Amino acid sequence: MNNLSKPKHSSALKLEMKKFLSKSGFTLFVIMLLMVFLAPFGYMLTTSVKDREMITGSDAPILPSRPAQYEYNGEEYPVLLVPDENGNFHEWAIIKKGREESTFIDTKNPETGPIQWEGKWRTLEKVWNFDPVWSNFAYVWETAKMPQMLRNTLVISVIGAIGTLLSCTAVAYGFSRFRIPGKSILFMLLISSVILPQFVTIVPTYVVFEKLGWIGSWLPLIIPHFFANAYNVFLLRQFFLTIPRELDEAAMIDGAGPLRRLISIIIPQSIPVLVAVGVFHFMWAWNDFFGPLLYLSTKKDLQPISIGIQLFNAQYSFQPHMVQAAALLGMILPLGLFFIAQRVFMRGIVFTGVEK
Repeated sequence: MNNLSKPKHSSALKLEMKKFLSKSGFTLFVIMLLMVFLAPFGYMLTTSVKDREMITGSDAPILPSRPAQYEYNGEEYPVLLVPDENGNFHEWAIIKKGREESTFIDTKNPETGPIQWEGKWRTLEKVWNFDPVWSNFAYVWETAKMPQMLRNTLVISVIGAIGTLLSCTAVAYGFSRFRIPGKSILFMLLISSVILPQFVTIVPTYVVFEKLGWIGSWLPLIIPHFFANAYNVFLLRQFFLTIPRELDEAAMIDGAGPLRRLISIIIPQSIPVLVAVGVFHFMWAWNDFFGPLLYLSTKKDLQPISIGIQLFNAQYSFQPHMVQAAALLGMILPLGLFFIAQRVFMRGIVFTGVEK
């Protein structure tokens, strides 16, 4: 019996080891993929708090750092990592440079006096001190007129998101809850507009807005969103269809009309998808570049942050630390909104009361 149990135990152990290796390999792959996606963001963070010397230095580390300096007898000297006879490294300041022999001072015990070290000092590594340049953000905030651009972008994004939610909710409610002649054909026509390239409608849309006198204002960037969007209507309609009609029928028995049912039943049950649509539109409007460039090219005081950062980039193209600082300032608000909306999204799922 013991001889028969050993092969079973061995096969079970091999199976567990195989599962462990497969899970470990998959986890390692996911971590590597995550690092690839986060690498540009990490570059932005580190570069935004550097100055030109930190960026152009050939031996500068990845993090924002400056070469360590030590004051001795009223003068500043660079600090290097110097090995001793035992192979231990010390942070010593070089006060006299020589080809084969140099003079150092121990930064931790300067009272010991000068130390003679034989070797080529150029082969020694510098000691770096972490020193982020936070003043980059203050400079960009004032130079690029960030408060004005943030205000413009918030107005366009928030009002556009409100218009999108109102119009798309109304249209999706009609498609999901009412019997309309030719409803399927109308819905297919609406969805087919998604495949229509945006650039096909640029010229006629621009002509219409020019006739209305809207060029040079926010109206072309806001008003169209009060007339629904096919993609958002599709998302909302599909979600509304999952809400049981028994709730509508119960409300109708109590005398609730279509508007009352929308406000009291559909919207409370649809908080997650409404938040998702609102966040999607806000992010799209925040990053929109072509629309503001087309309609606000002559109105610099009305331009959003997407145009402002591009102009700042053209002006400071040889100063990547300033460009990255401006880009990071432009990302703070959308990132904060995303994390807040994520919590609201999860809370909305808990409050729905109906299993989706």
